[in-house]
Amino acid sequence: QVQLVESGGGLVQPGGSLRLSCAFSGSLFSIYTMGWFRQAPGKEREFVARVFNSGNTVYEDFVKGRFTISRDNAKKTVTLQMNNLKPEDTATYYCNAFVSASNWWGQGTQVTVSS
Repeated sequence: QVQLVESGGGLVQPGGSLRLSCAFSGSLFSIYTMGWFRQAPGKEREFVARVFNSGNTVYEDFVKGRFTISRDNAKKTVTLQMNNLKPEDTATYYCNAFVSASNWWGQGTQVTVSS
C-alpha cells in the first residue's frame, strides 16, 4: 500500500514561485517513477513532469525551463519547484507514483496564480 501526500500549494502572483512536495508512505520508493500532473477546472488531468528511479527527468513543453522536479530517495519525497508562474498554471496538482501495474495518486494541492 502506498500513500502520497502533497503540500506547498497556495496563491501566488504571476511571475512568482512555489515549491510543491509529495511525501511517499510505503515500501520501495526508490523503484517508483514519480510524477506530477495537474487538472484545471473543466479540463482533463495533464502530465507536468516525471522523475525516473534513475534520476532522469521528463517535462511537458509548457513547463520546460520554469519547473524542476527532483526526488530524495532517503526522505521518500519528490518536489516540484515552480518558477515564473503564469495564470494558466492555476490547477490542482497531483503527485503520482507508478511501477509496473502499481499506480498511485495523492489527493492534490491547489495552486492559484493570480494578481
